Amino acid sequence: MTSFFERLDPILKLLPEVHRPTTAPPLMQKLLFSGLALLLFFVMGQIELIGLSGSSIQQVEALQTILASDIGSLITVGIGPIVLASIVLQLLVGGGLIQLDLSIPENKARFTATQKLLAIILSFFEGAAFLGFGIPGVGFLSASPGMFIFVVLQIALGSIILLYLDELVSKWGIGSGIGLFIAGGVAQGFFWQVFRPADQFGSAGRIFTIAQSLLEGNAYSAFVGFVPILFVILIFLAVVFAEGMHVNIPIAMGQSGAGGRYPVKFLYVSNMPVILAAALFANIHLWSTLTAGIPYVNTIFSGLSWATTSPRVGGSFSLLEGLLTLGITSTTAMEVAQAIVYLVVLVITCIIFGKFWIELGGQGSKAVSEQLDKSGMSIPGFRRDPRIMQKVLDRYIPQVTVMGSIFVALLAGLSDITVASLVSGTGVLLTCGIVYRLYEELAKAQLMDMHPALKGFFGEK
Repeated sequence: MTSFFERLDPILKLLPEVHRPTTAPPLMQKLLFSGLALLLFFVMGQIELIGLSGSSIQQVEALQTILASDIGSLITVGIGPIVLASIVLQLLVGGGLIQLDLSIPENKARFTATQKLLAIILSFFEGAAFLGFGIPGVGFLSASPGMFIFVVLQIALGSIILLYLDELVSKWGIGSGIGLFIAGGVAQGFFWQVFRPADQFGSAGRIFTIAQSLLEGNAYSAFVGFVPILFVILIFLAVVFAEGMHVNIPIAMGQSGAGGRYPVKFLYVSNMPVILAAALFANIHLWSTLTAGIPYVNTIFSGLSWATTSPRVGGSFSLLEGLLTLGITSTTAMEVAQAIVYLVVLVITCIIFGKFWIELGGQGSKAVSEQLDKSGMSIPGFRRDPRIMQKVLDRYIPQVTVMGSIFVALLAGLSDITVASLVSGTGVLLTCGIVYRLYEELAKAQLMDMHPALKGFFGEK
């Protein structure tokens, strides 16, 4: 299959590219580039599409969180094409459907360039799909026939700009552009809900309503208002704690048999099961809308839609706030039942996606044992054989995958139940993980600035 990628070389060489710096930029310069990319992302979110009917634009929090998008603006599809291109190619290569040795620098460069080309193509397809087939949970964005192509071009352009901003951040900045955009969008929504000033209708941010309740002597109301903020803090602390948990598997390196360790993190599958589950649930909601006039079929999809939706009290308050305010009533009892069903379905779905992802993504016991064997590593006390190494890894990776999937599913589900009035629960979970990894990147960059000799150890020039 390598020949297929080689045939693409003439096209791949035409793609614009952000070149890597010849020497690693200092920390302040990296922060400057990352900050510039994030600023442009926010600006693009304020630029409305020309030729789109404003009345058809609605906000879908969960979908926008996953895609780092703002529907109806220049970033309507956000990072969707970038993520989809990455997932498709990684599954094809990791699952062995495309034979490509990524340890060879030329093949790795082809893989990256092909991923970029696929993302650009998908930008146009997703733009057309959003206009022609509708958005999960929203319906159709309407554009006049004469403006259809122009609107698609605007949507695609926004996604392509994000693609190159992501490349800019990864090569000149700190962390990942995709992660930065997701975290930035979630943080923006959170701080707006908490600190926004009062509007003409008297509605204000959560901090102001809490202060008003305290001034009126209603301490319980102030406590209820503070609960979602408290749970955002607790979720962040839980993610930080879980990120530091791992199992060290002893390994021997090279012919000398020097001792080492292969760490298997508790969050081995990261947040990927939750992302895939959220995407599946969004499509179920879409099919529930599309099959509205079909008997029996709509009943099935409506039931699935109910089971995959986190309940809201009064349409906007989280379930926990509703229980603290109203207590147990016939309405809240039904929503508690829906919340339990939602958590169970989310956990089961995340376990399935977690196991699916590590196998097709090349992170299963067999794939990892083969990678370690190619690197000259073995398990101390055993003869060098990838099958033996696989048996040892089978004691850890499948179990850690299931436990990590359950953990992120429960954390995302509980987030939806507790902080939904402020921000998407899935968004909180993703942002906490992204911020933690960004902190690790900052610590490493600062360490290399203080001790330049460590740059070679970390693979920096």
